Order: sequence, then C-alpha cells, then structure tokens
Amino acid sequence: MLRKWITVGLTSVLLLAGCNKVEEVSNHSEKPVKEVDKKVEEVSLDFQAPLTGVKMEEEPAGRAFAVMINNDPKARPQSALNQADIVYEVLAEGNVTRFMAIFQSEHPENIGPVRSSRSYYINLANGYDALYIAHGYSPDAQKMLTSGAIDNLNGMQYDGTLFKRASFRSPPHNSYISYENILKGAEQVGYDMEKVPDALPFYTEEELNEISGDDVTQATVAYFSSNLFKADYKYDAATKKYARYSNDEQTIDLDTSEPVLLDNVFIVEMEHSVLDDSGRRDIDLESGGRGYLLQQGKQIQVEWKNVDGRILPFLNGEEVKFVPGKTWINIIPTNPGLEQTVTIQ
Repeated sequence: MLRKWITVGLTSVLLLAGCNKVEEVSNHSEKPVKEVDKKVEEVSLDFQAPLTGVKMEEEPAGRAFAVMINNDPKARPQSALNQADIVYEVLAEGNVTRFMAIFQSEHPENIGPVRSSRSYYINLANGYDALYIAHGYSPDAQKMLTSGAIDNLNGMQYDGTLFKRASFRSPPHNSYISYENILKGAEQVGYDMEKVPDALPFYTEEELNEISGDDVTQATVAYFSSNLFKADYKYDAATKKYARYSNDEQTIDLDTSEPVLLDNVFIVEMEHSVLDDSGRRDIDLESGGRGYLLQQGKQIQVEWKNVDGRILPFLNGEEVKFVPGKTWINIIPTNPGLEQTVTIQ
C-alpha cells in the first residue's frame, strides 16, 4: 500500500511540473510581439533629369545618346519613341521626315528602325554631347562622321553585330539597336558614357500655374501636300499632355502599344536649301527665327535661338522654360513657313 501511495505521489509531482512547464511555454508564446513599424519613409526627390526636368530620387547619371529613327509608313509603329526625352522631326529628302530621338533618362531595350544620318542631325546631336547612332549616311554626313565631328556608332560598320535586322520588316526599315549594344559598342571604341548633359531650363511646380497663351486643343503640321507625314498633336486637359498622330494614326510604341505623350511641342521654321539631285538638304540651324510653343493647352509665338547647339524658345529676349516631361521639336521650311504649314485649333 505504501508503494502505491509513493507511486501516485511521484506521478502527481511529475504532472504538476509538466503543467507548470506547459504554462511557462504558453505564457511565453502569448507575450505581445513588438509591433513592426509600418511607416513608409517619404521618398526624397531632390534631383531632376536634365533633359526632362522630371524629379528623381538619385542624382542623374549617364551620357545622352541620339538615334536616327525611320518615319517611312513602312517603319511604323516605331520602337522607343515614347521613351525619348526629346525628339527632333526634320525633313530628309522630298517630303519625307525623319526623327532623331535623344535618350538620357530612359534606356530602351529596343530602338528603331534605325535610319541614315544627315549633317544637320549631327549638329543637333552635338548640342547635347550625345553619342550619335545611325545606319547609313549622306556624303556630307559621312565626311563629318569619319572626321570625328561626333562620337558615333553606325550600322554600316556594325550591321549584324550591334545592329540587328528584324525579320518582320524589309530593308531599310528593319535595323534595330538596344541600349545594351550601344553601351557595348561605346566600350569597344572607348567612348565615355558617364558625362551627364547640361540641364534644360524647366518650370517649377509653382510656375506652371502662370503659363499663358492662346487656348489650343490641336496643332497640325503638314509637310507640303502629303498627308503621309502630316503630324497632329492633340491636347488632353485631364492629363495635360499631347498625343501625337501620323497621317491620322496615333503614334504608339511597337513593342508595348504605349502612346507617345508629350509635355512640350515646339515648332520652328528654318531656311532649307536643296543640295543635289537626290533632294538632300542643308538647313540653317544658326540664324534664329520664328516658332510656336505649345504647353498645357496654351500656344505662344516665340523666337528660336541656337544656344550652344540647342534650339531653344525665347520671348521678348528671355529664354522660355519647358514644362517638365517630354519634348517634340518639329523643324519646318521657312518657305512655305508657319502660317502655311501649321494649323492651330
């Protein structure tokens, strides 16, 4: 009997100890867990992209690069125009326009179709100290490129290596290049790709409310009598941006279908002269002249000046700032001029 009571007693002690241990674990697990601080730190936008004025978290880095992009109807829609900071649209031969897209804030995976160079595009690219990308050249442009007038990569030397041919289009509408291959080519030749371009002048947020001018909802640029290269810019008051159209079809990106949306449309007239039987041109980029500037649904008449290679707007002798965002610059011939080439609605 004594042994029985001893056994019962020991069992009770063990059970009691076990219960206490369970209670200790349970109490430990139920201790309040320190709350995680869920506050999200405010992002500090202390910097801005030099060619768009868009606010950035980090200091901008990298050289600008300018790519000649085909605007033949067979080359539409193009790739990466929607990612360009600035696009120049200028006549090549006849009534055919060609684009030079300048990139710095964005680095597209696919750019093109890449087309051939002309001397005035080289001069415009030099205004931004840009690495110049083209596939082919006119005789004058070839002389400039081979003489070292600008750092450049040309598809005539790198076709099939840095430049790739797309199978869904026929030459000369199928040459493409990537930002990765641009960097690769620059490294091979020894070009510096680190220097950031000087910044353009941009409005502050407070100054944007002071933009004035005539109310304009649409501007049409008609190069001579052909609608194939007619460009329309339609303003959306909700987004405060301009959508671009070619021959009544919206300009979109081939790869993503994203539209080209612009914050500044700058149309300038310059003296054009025909150089040869092929219709190649020379354009006076230096003398200054008249222009229209469209921003936030307003249009003003301005003077353009060449400031260190950049075509910039002036009003009453003062430089006009740009709205932060993307800019499209149409260069048209002085003859027939703004009134005959541009329709404002």
